[in-house]
Amino acid sequence: MGTVTIGVSIAVPEPHGSLLQERRAGFGDAAAHGIPTHVTLLPPTEVDAAELPAIEAHLSEVAAVGRPFPMGLRGTGSFRPLSPVIFVQVVQGAEACNRLQKQVRDVSGPVARDLQFPYHPHVTVAHGIDEAAMDRAFRELADFVAEWPCTGFALYEQGGDDVWRKLREFTFGGSVVPPQVGHVERGTIASR
Repeated sequence: MGTVTIGVSIAVPEPHGSLLQERRAGFGDAAAHGIPTHVTLLPPTEVDAAELPAIEAHLSEVAAVGRPFPMGLRGTGSFRPLSPVIFVQVVQGAEACNRLQKQVRDVSGPVARDLQFPYHPHVTVAHGIDEAAMDRAFRELADFVAEWPCTGFALYEQGGDDVWRKLREFTFGGSVVPPQVGHVERGTIASR
């Protein structure tokens, strides 16, 4: 069956996801339309295709004990100069994302792996583009705000065309967290 490249992530819901994806493309990031807008729980990982059923079973177990939690994005950050990435910051739900990614990569599970960098939940909005465009992304999305209840995560596979496609969604076993007072219904970019 060969190997496949998979990833596990929390999708940024609509209309936020499309808005950030379009902005990423507008900054000149050629990969923008092949990568759904997300918060990574397991970075791109090559696995034996025969292991997919065991991986799905593991992810089902992780989701079954998980509980919905509020997610909030606000403002921008950067991994430069270590890595050429501009991102929107996860300001609410970061601890829950950290717990989840540890469970997904559990040493006793089928996708145990070390990370190249310490885990830092974020939403990439520019990667590997020229410095001026990176600076523009950092400035123009500095006032971006979005909030939603996270109710699960998904398993993705990268195709031969470098496009990431959802294989399966995993819903948490608990009930949905109601929106908080002041909940932002859609992603916004405030004008200065």
